[in-house]
Amino acid sequence: MALPSIENLHCFDAATRATSFRSAAKAVALTPTAFGQRIKQLEDQLGVQLFHRTTRTLSLTEAGLALVPRVKEVLEGLERCALIGRDDRPLPVELTLGTRYELGLSYLLPLHDRILQAHPFLSLHYFFGGSGSELHQRVKDREIDLCLSSHRVTDPLLDGARLHKEDYVFVGAPGLLRRLPLTEDGDAREHVLVDINAALPLFSYWRDSPRGGDRLQFKSVLRAGSIEPMRRLVLEEKGVAVLPLYFARADLEAGRLQRILPEVNPLFDYFRLVFRRDDPRRALFSALAESYTRHPLQ
Repeated sequence: MALPSIENLHCFDAATRATSFRSAAKAVALTPTAFGQRIKQLEDQLGVQLFHRTTRTLSLTEAGLALVPRVKEVLEGLERCALIGRDDRPLPVELTLGTRYELGLSYLLPLHDRILQAHPFLSLHYFFGGSGSELHQRVKDREIDLCLSSHRVTDPLLDGARLHKEDYVFVGAPGLLRRLPLTEDGDAREHVLVDINAALPLFSYWRDSPRGGDRLQFKSVLRAGSIEPMRRLVLEEKGVAVLPLYFARADLEAGRLQRILPEVNPLFDYFRLVFRRDDPRRALFSALAESYTRHPLQ
């Protein structure tokens, strides 16, 4: 199907604000005959009738009413394009940035004002989602524009810009570890492992490290769904867990958590801004990523 011409859309817009084709034709400097041909051409292109027209009245059909806001959006967009060469200021951009709940509260929201100061043309919205894979899917489906995640980018439709290294630490509450020490492999049989789900995505950073392995056999696994519930369960001495270091640092410094088997260094990952590879706003996303790299994780 051929796309409607800009001239025909201008004629339609003029007709929606006029009482007759004659007065609308005058507004766009066309003869009534030429104007009528423009409207007929647009109706033929779209395959619908846009106006009810008599010798005395002019009114929009249901299809015409539906077209009004779309035409307005197109014409306003053209006007904004025309301003590019006349104004050095960037045009306003709205973005929706997704992340997991805990990282959004501890990192993104505290930085909101600073990011907007660095990018004053931005209107930044947020989506708090669940797993990294869920956030990646929402970016793929264009439900959100980009996401902040440490989930590996494996989909060929997605790309990412690295922000911060994410280290992990194996921890437990001091009271629990005094009652049930975990200093040798066999001690794990007395402990509950807390993780997000049955796949053990966080414990895998310890298990897959060079000095880790499958040598720890736990009494059971408690699935918490997210890292904040994991942290609280560990603090309440319900189990032990591998947590992101940035997330556990304050508890470690305050003595509320204690490292387990510190001779093992868990693997690390990276937080990334993830976006569609074909998104034309890649330069903006790269600039946004650079702004976030100036502020450490918290």
